[in-house]
Amino acid sequence: MIRVHLVHDTRLLRSALRALLSTACDIETTASSWRNAPSTTRALRPHVCVADVDCPGAVGSSALADGTGLAGLAPGRGDTAHELLVLANADRPGCLRQAYEARALGYVDKNAPPDRLLAAIRRVAKGERFIDETLGFGFLQAAEIPLTKRELSVLTLAAEGATVGDIARRLHLSHGTVRNYMAAITRKTGARNRVDAIRISQGAGWL
Repeated sequence: MIRVHLVHDTRLLRSALRALLSTACDIETTASSWRNAPSTTRALRPHVCVADVDCPGAVGSSALADGTGLAGLAPGRGDTAHELLVLANADRPGCLRQAYEARALGYVDKNAPPDRLLAAIRRVAKGERFIDETLGFGFLQAAEIPLTKRELSVLTLAAEGATVGDIARRLHLSHGTVRNYMAAITRKTGARNRVDAIRISQGAGWL
């Protein structure tokens, strides 16, 4: 029996996905929101953790700043021994990159037919990589993102209206370091200023 823990912030979709997985006789499913995901995953010790990376709790400012979200579900963290499988869209290369950095083994397109998710779970449970071919272009775009993980953290917080002081406090940085990151972000994105850098990054699906 493959133990699967499903992570999604929308209750209706979480229930629908759990109902889908329950149709497979070889899969046993539990589910939680992103807020409870790290602790619940450690307690349940699933074989596979299936997570929707388009939820704010996965890659939003709190997740990036506090090391929760995908970082909190990374395989080998603490006493967990699960594999990570993510549900993603090709037009969100930033999410794909963060999933890769979290050592996800499986990647399923959210527009894929339901049986592909079941097949992916079975593959990942065996320790085999699964990548939907429709996500290929998204991975190419992810590889071309010019910003580092820390710069993405700074820019994500800035996009939500955080001041330099707020960002410094959340990321445990000095004000000068945050300003240096913002200057590097503006240069790397070819933006005119901070607001323009946010617009460019959001339009490219990096945030």
